Amino acid sequence: MRHGLLLALIGSLVVASGSSIASAKAPNILFIVVDDQSPLDLRVYNPQTTLETPQIDRLGASGMVLDAAYHMGSFSGAVCTPSRHMIMTGRTVWHLPIGVGSARHCPADIEQSTLPAVFNQAGYKTMRTCKQGNSYPGANKQFQVVHDATKRGPTAESGSAWHAEQVLNFLKDRAAAKEEAPFLIYYGFSHPHDERDGTPELLEKYGAINYTNRSQPPPLDAHQPPLPAEYLPAHPFPHGHPQLRDEVDVSGVWERRDPATIHNEIGRHHACSENIDIQIGRVLDQLREMGELDNTYIVYTSDHGIAIGRHGLQGKQNLYEHTWRVPMIVSGPGIQPGSRAAGNVYLLDVLATLCDLAEIAAPESNEGLSFKPVLMGQTPVVRDVMYGVYCGGTKPGMRSVRRGDWKLIEYDVLDGQVRQTQLFNLAENPHEFLPQHHDPELQKLVGTSPLPQQTNLADDPRYASELKLMRDLLLAEMRRVDDPFRLWNQPDDGLPAVAPPVKPRPNKPAAAKK
Repeated sequence: MRHGLLLALIGSLVVASGSSIASAKAPNILFIVVDDQSPLDLRVYNPQTTLETPQIDRLGASGMVLDAAYHMGSFSGAVCTPSRHMIMTGRTVWHLPIGVGSARHCPADIEQSTLPAVFNQAGYKTMRTCKQGNSYPGANKQFQVVHDATKRGPTAESGSAWHAEQVLNFLKDRAAAKEEAPFLIYYGFSHPHDERDGTPELLEKYGAINYTNRSQPPPLDAHQPPLPAEYLPAHPFPHGHPQLRDEVDVSGVWERRDPATIHNEIGRHHACSENIDIQIGRVLDQLREMGELDNTYIVYTSDHGIAIGRHGLQGKQNLYEHTWRVPMIVSGPGIQPGSRAAGNVYLLDVLATLCDLAEIAAPESNEGLSFKPVLMGQTPVVRDVMYGVYCGGTKPGMRSVRRGDWKLIEYDVLDGQVRQTQLFNLAENPHEFLPQHHDPELQKLVGTSPLPQQTNLADDPRYASELKLMRDLLLAEMRRVDDPFRLWNQPDDGLPAVAPPVKPRPNKPAAAKK
């Protein structure tokens, strides 16, 4: 009897010891998210870019670059708000705790199933630094350590270095306390979102200035980045959101799309992006010094892309690839260095993926797909079809669907005054060139020479069957994700009247005036 009790005691000690060892070896997570960055800004996606980001390049070389990562879309001009809700909840755009359909399609207790809450429950130490506002306060407050502030200035205290300091302090405190629990760090930046007030030395490097004169364009400089291949002096038709702040009131740009303004603004954007790269390097150096880097999954992404002159647009309220797509680079244990895959992932897949990498069960409320099989080289994609929406302006707005090389964008805006269709074969026309890009004078200015087939194919009768297939596919996706709107050329499906969007709650209630 005593012998049996002794064996049981030894067994329990072994189990406890094994559990402790497993906990100590659980992977750390460093999730890096920037604000407003197209994948085309980065060399790992666009070898022609003049932006220098050696740390991000090394992340790509040490891990996997995903070529088809997207945010699902937005029902708000503040595209980052639903985007960041999707990251935190793992839920599709019409199933969030805010927006159209929130009362019908989202659990009331979703805050306890968000990214930080799930990792807290799994024994992780969770920390967050990011901008304030246009996010999900209910999830943000779940982090055990929070240092949020909007930092878009040109100095260490007012810019991206501040966010780095918060992470470095957390890591140094961890080392001093000899903390063994794994960590989840949400390392968010306020840049390169405007105002793009770069540091003086980086602005000089990219030939840019923090320009504030509305009356005339900024000066040209030989060090400024070139115009993007997709540059247009104006979008061919109204995009459906009159007086949108990003298109008419960004300091340094306003409503101008002249080459000098775009050269300068891309230079400002580059200056802010390179500073982010520098701050990432500081944190990676600290992890390396602590011996934690090899057991850390690092994810680099953005909440959405950005236009800055591409297709004659300035903001993130469109569904062209430069804006609908996001960078997605992942390195860490088990990921083949220098690997690449399409992925076909959404930002809303992040929750499921991080849970999978950490061997944590994803919450029942999660709707995303883990792309760990892609990261481990087991499959090139997790889904075949990608759906996108923007309807933060006039309704029903824009919709996009992509399958394989084919992509459709439909516009139904301004109370039916603008109804446009764009059909692209992205293998042949990756820049989504339009007829306007074939203008000889524009080609001289930009240095591009689009081929005849590199254009919008929607009105070409040779592609009528592809157009029909993509329209059918778009309707099927809209039905699948509970899109509450229908376009002019779709059945209404007997949809109920749409309730007004639910505004996100502020981080804190306003103090009462005495």
